[in-house]
Amino acid sequence: MVIQESSLEKGLPKKTQSLCPECKKVIDALILDVGGKAVMRKECPEHGKFETVYWSDTELFLRVEKWAFDGIGVENPAIDGATTCPDNCGLCNLHISHTCLANLDLTNRCNLQCPICFANANQSGYVYEPSYQEVAKMLEVLRSQKPVPTPAVQFSGGEPTVYPHFFQVIKKASELGFVQVQIATNGIKLAGDPGYAQRCVDSGLHTVYLQFDGLKEENYIAARGKPLLEVKKKAIENCRGTSPRPLATVLVPTIVKTINDDQVGDILDFAVKNNDVIRGVNYQPVAFTGRINQEEREKQRYTLSDLAIGLEEQTDYLNRNDFYPVPFVTPISQMVSVLKNDPKVAFTSHPHCGLASYLVIDDDGNVTPITEYVDVEGLMGRMLEKASEWNTFFHRTAFKIGGKLKSEDGKKQSLVKNFNKYFGEFLKEKEMPGGLTLAQLMEELLQKGDKTSVGNFSWRTLFVGGMHFQDDYNYDIERVKRCVIHYAVPDGRIIPFCAFNGGPMYRDEIEKKYSVPLDQWRKKDEP
Repeated sequence: MVIQESSLEKGLPKKTQSLCPECKKVIDALILDVGGKAVMRKECPEHGKFETVYWSDTELFLRVEKWAFDGIGVENPAIDGATTCPDNCGLCNLHISHTCLANLDLTNRCNLQCPICFANANQSGYVYEPSYQEVAKMLEVLRSQKPVPTPAVQFSGGEPTVYPHFFQVIKKASELGFVQVQIATNGIKLAGDPGYAQRCVDSGLHTVYLQFDGLKEENYIAARGKPLLEVKKKAIENCRGTSPRPLATVLVPTIVKTINDDQVGDILDFAVKNNDVIRGVNYQPVAFTGRINQEEREKQRYTLSDLAIGLEEQTDYLNRNDFYPVPFVTPISQMVSVLKNDPKVAFTSHPHCGLASYLVIDDDGNVTPITEYVDVEGLMGRMLEKASEWNTFFHRTAFKIGGKLKSEDGKKQSLVKNFNKYFGEFLKEKEMPGGLTLAQLMEELLQKGDKTSVGNFSWRTLFVGGMHFQDDYNYDIERVKRCVIHYAVPDGRIIPFCAFNGGPMYRDEIEKKYSVPLDQWRKKDEP
């Protein structure tokens, strides 16, 4: 699998294509620097001009573009011969990335009625709830993707825990070989039943993505319609109590400027203090799924650069330059693919889709960004260079002895020799907290490339990142083509996240096709 430098146009101003928020037609758009902000401007012949902030900081916007890579898409697209985007999703031949994480909605029913929700049976008037057989088929389609079978699935909704076959589909996903099985949940069932989290673990669940809007009860009352903070804390406590280890939990706060953007630091501090069970925080800046005027958009728009700057201002251990775009880690994927002689998952999303970093936490609770231990830019650049060199026929042959891969010790020594300088001056004579040495880090991140190695790494670190899903105002079709988070749907298609929930709104199409009216669903269990 050969990863390439991105074909994206870089710098500002630059042209792209977007959508009219009113009629959803594809229209030209311009992204330009306006007062230090990256702003998208576009005009529909019928509905007029639109403008929105794409990223609030031009310097950060331009810095992350350096780490853009184009993937290889899929070898077996469901739709071949597509010439336009995003009106023919499936995945199609125009898509540049494969699926890194699949969402699979189990139901649009929920045990909450959140005012901000876009997937709710009570609001839509119908129930979308695929059968166990349909879910199993969707999982099989994901695992049949080539050249890289989808490695991770997240069951979502609605609220996935109200699905009648919830534990059975978790088990099925585990049996099919997904190395990460996750749920996106409000936590109500996890909090209400002390044994529920253990049942999840026993069925094969790896990670809970917990909706977590802050540490003030008023946030939940405004966004979710009721006080839920203590429910969230109880859910975390019950995940902590599972065996053989705590059920890994990731906090997922939806951030809206003027509502809870002042709490991004407090949320991260809370995660640090509970890092035995909380493995990360994945902030999600708000996406405006309905109509909203420009004044309100400007007031509430929160971008990834706002997040990086906010965490710098609200913590004493993070700097905005500790964050890198999602495709920054692509050289690791390329290196593992070469060493294993087997294509591995590559996070070749658009550089403006997400930002991330890792925090290292020692036994005394001290927090240090991983950038203080590792020359991450030098390391990624060197990995890309060596992966390209080792991908030649000569070096692939040299890594084999008698038809078998070169010894693990030999490969480890080769890796340390080529990459130690990016650690040496940072680590000096000390180890990372938890006793992680350079050789172990290279072995875990580069050689094994399996869920065990990732698990060992995450036990010593805390992920912090943000993923900004698009709405019709900041829609960039170049982002859709590179999306790595996709929805599996009952008709066998795999649809990029932002096309499913925005723009052409494939969600509406799919749910209406495979749903029953709400009143009819309510009657089905009546005597």
